[in-house]
Amino acid sequence: MVATQWSKLKNSTMAKNAAWMFAGQGLSFVVQGLYFLFLARLLGSLQYGVLAGATAFVSVASQYTNMGAGYVLLRHVSMDKERFRRYWGNVLLCTGLFGTGLVIILQIAGKWMIGSASANILLILVIGDCLCGQLTLAAGQVFQTFERMKITATLNLITNVFRLILALGMLFFLHHASAEQWAVCSLIVSAVAVCIAVATVTNRFGWPIFQPNLIFEHFGEGVSFAVSGSTTSVYNDIDKVMLGHYGMTIANGIYTMAYRVVNIAAMPIMSIHSASFPRFFRLGAQGAGVTMEFEKRILKRTLSVGFLGALGMFLFAPVIPHLLGNSFAESVSALRWLCLIPAFRALHVGAGDAMAGAGYQRVRLGVQFIAAAANFGMNLYLIPRYSWFGAAIASLLTDGGLAVISWIALIVLKTSDNRRLDLRASLASTATQ
Repeated sequence: MVATQWSKLKNSTMAKNAAWMFAGQGLSFVVQGLYFLFLARLLGSLQYGVLAGATAFVSVASQYTNMGAGYVLLRHVSMDKERFRRYWGNVLLCTGLFGTGLVIILQIAGKWMIGSASANILLILVIGDCLCGQLTLAAGQVFQTFERMKITATLNLITNVFRLILALGMLFFLHHASAEQWAVCSLIVSAVAVCIAVATVTNRFGWPIFQPNLIFEHFGEGVSFAVSGSTTSVYNDIDKVMLGHYGMTIANGIYTMAYRVVNIAAMPIMSIHSASFPRFFRLGAQGAGVTMEFEKRILKRTLSVGFLGALGMFLFAPVIPHLLGNSFAESVSALRWLCLIPAFRALHVGAGDAMAGAGYQRVRLGVQFIAAAANFGMNLYLIPRYSWFGAAIASLLTDGGLAVISWIALIVLKTSDNRRLDLRASLASTATQ
């Protein structure tokens, strides 16, 4: 029995892809851990808070850089690989067109949204994270589409490795740096990473074909993916924007550092979903019931990882000030409050992927929009009164509530699909009699 299961696992494309994503994410786990360690020591809690406010603001808006063109490519090219060059050209066109507009809008809105301290570095971060970062991400989605997760994992790792080297070098030579100095150096790293990523895609799959009509043909679908990603960023990052807006810079640094640890702990969960995402689209033609059953198999692994991560974060949280310095001492409490988020994320990301794969991306978007609106409302009340503690409570309630609502929505969709399939079968049977 064990030998049979091992043979199936060894020959499974998804298992191999997940293994590559695990390997890449595992290295990223180590690299990001060291990177945030050196960066925190380089900046200190005050400058780290300045950086956190601007970075969170950019993250909320960055999904609109190419208006979801990367996910449009993933969906359509997963079903027909011959479409690749046209859809890759669409990604590049959308990034150039919408990304430039986004740079201008964010620069105008920045000072009001996040305060003057963080706004001073906003333009640098927008170019680095929106234009360069999102195009690097789209290059990774190309290899995800072709289920070549080895290269996706490598591309995801490149930027983190470069930033680790940068943070270590600046800490060694400068000892302390401002958020602006870090942003400028980080932009250079992002530019190098995107050149490598685009060159790799071109070398493997050929030059893009530019057909501007694809922008209009898939605009609605792309916007749906972009808004979905944006709402995710809202309930993950709007609290950091608001902490910066209210001038709670040190609190922002403390809270953001804890949240970074949570994101690192969730990496194995996200790697499994990255490997399985194209398969959701292929199974989706059979309805939400099939994608739900596929997600249940995945959930057995991801939920265990989430709870294991929660236990590890709760027990080892006191290590933070020893590694990062005493200015991050309060991050211990923040991390303990946030430690359940990876488990909640396993639940709502899985249900969301099952809905998207079955063609119910708009339902997923609706659920995420409710979560984002609720998170904003809670933060609006809690942050001015309780600082980072209010943000932590809002995050817990949002992710937990989103997990419950997402699974309720998926079950309702499964029931609806099953009834429709039963009706079709009944009609077909009647017609043949």
